[in-house]
Amino acid sequence: MKIAHLTSAHPRHDIRIFVKECASLAAAGHEVTLIVADGLGNEINRGVHIHDVGPKSGGRLSRMTGTVRRVMDAALALKPDVAHFHDPELIPAALRLKKAGIKVVYDVHEDVPRQILAKHWIPGVLRPTVSGTFEKLEDFAVRRFDAIVTSTPHIRERFRPLNQRVVDICNFPILEELVRDTPWEARRNEVCYIGGISRIRGIEPIVAALPDSGARLNLAGPWSESDLKQKLLPSEGWARVNDLGVLDRAGVADVLARSKVGLVTLFPTPNYVDALPIKLFEYMAAGMPVIASDFPVWRAIVDDAGCGLLVDPQDPAAIATAIRELLANEERAYAMGEAGKKAVLNKYSWAAEADKLVRLYAQL
Repeated sequence: MKIAHLTSAHPRHDIRIFVKECASLAAAGHEVTLIVADGLGNEINRGVHIHDVGPKSGGRLSRMTGTVRRVMDAALALKPDVAHFHDPELIPAALRLKKAGIKVVYDVHEDVPRQILAKHWIPGVLRPTVSGTFEKLEDFAVRRFDAIVTSTPHIRERFRPLNQRVVDICNFPILEELVRDTPWEARRNEVCYIGGISRIRGIEPIVAALPDSGARLNLAGPWSESDLKQKLLPSEGWARVNDLGVLDRAGVADVLARSKVGLVTLFPTPNYVDALPIKLFEYMAAGMPVIASDFPVWRAIVDDAGCGLLVDPQDPAAIATAIRELLANEERAYAMGEAGKKAVLNKYSWAAEADKLVRLYAQL
């Protein structure tokens, strides 16, 4: 099939969109184009044709209008059999593509109505109204699309009554990238956090916990709030941070191989309590114990695998205690890391999710 994946907001080498979904579909024999908006030009990578419609300009409003229009026009010109889009702002464009006779797949990365309730750039008093309005638009559109792909079973259940073809494709790790036989004794007394950095992803309690933890933090990822890093720089905990910036996949694998503990202490926002954060499974795949937020869905995973400790993500003392406990008990930490790796190998790998995606396209 001739397939176009569309994004107006994500980077061209996004892990879910490009590395996992596009590359897997190309490997299955489909002709895959990824339409992006970054100004970096066209390329062919992993069998995927990346088509650039030019850089985003201006703020969010400009992206949601002009950039969306350019992505839609590129998809219309390509005339694919299927348009698979990844950003909620593309819903109106996707309805136009559907009207043009193109099959449409909506890839739902987040529970957006619940996510809106935690958006810091939307005034608090307006968030319930914005959330409810978007949910009505999303529900209207979902009924008209040919398939819905969700990143978690929880989001899948929300859409199941609205569309006959809904499948969860979870963000489980590609084991070939991350599973290394790193001897435990070769790892450093360091913990790591990989991924987007923001207040609601728990960076402030993590940094506050470091002075009492006895560890350094390997921090890698983009900052989503411009003032946050400046606020943390003078703090006592920041002196224990290895600020690594945004890393490529090889760089991420290196950090995972050298660290002893992985942190995934997101705050209990409506969008996170039922999420399946990729970093949790990447830490497990890398053979390190995890310190995770004590949410019911996450507790079921961590307790079932026996791969880590659960904490109140807003309590620096609890995070520090958990870090000290794991670093002081090498045998226990090593056993938890091995248990997590085994769980990923058996239950949480991308290979099975890729098969689900290929089967969905066979149905289309």
